[in-house]
Amino acid sequence: ATIRKKFNQINSGCLNFNRIPRSLLRLGNSFLIELASLLHDLDDYKLREGGETDEPKRAKEWLEKQKVSQEIIYNILGIVETMSFKGAKVDSTMKTKEGMIVQDADRLDAIGAIGIGRTFAFGGAKGREMYNPDIKPEMHSSFEQYKSSQSSTINHFYEKLLLLKDLMNTKTGQVMAEERHKYMEEFLGRFFKEWEGKL
Repeated sequence: ATIRKKFNQINSGCLNFNRIPRSLLRLGNSFLIELASLLHDLDDYKLREGGETDEPKRAKEWLEKQKVSQEIIYNILGIVETMSFKGAKVDSTMKTKEGMIVQDADRLDAIGAIGIGRTFAFGGAKGREMYNPDIKPEMHSSFEQYKSSQSSTINHFYEKLLLLKDLMNTKTGQVMAEERHKYMEEFLGRFFKEWEGKL
């Protein structure tokens, strides 16, 4: 509750635990999953002024103040450091079961209806173009390229969101991602028809 209250302005992080499917939670240690899901965006460069890296300094400081065991801190920071998508060609493979579960939950939260809403909210907040047919999607080969991208909101679907289905770690996550992926494809089909004046 303390983490949720303190960091409730971070929409993608602190609300994430409440949206983790129960079927995913049952696959691992729910305490580790909840802590990692609440802390994983605390050091996210996208959500901090002047943020340049995803090094989890603030997450580590918070855990140490709570007198959490070193083993749990090690496990949580390992998840947080590997969590984020950093480019289409950048490896972000999780090493622990709980890490795989939290990463799947985070990816599920990024796609489907909620993912579409979050994507346009973020793009609008950053002043990005909704769509520009002259700017093509890029497959970023490094975190630096991905981080510095100023691509359109629609391009973000092709640069990240539509790739997540094939990156899921668990069978449960894979099944859920299939349905949400299909929903995004249907949305994009409708978007382009309206953009081109066909509807």
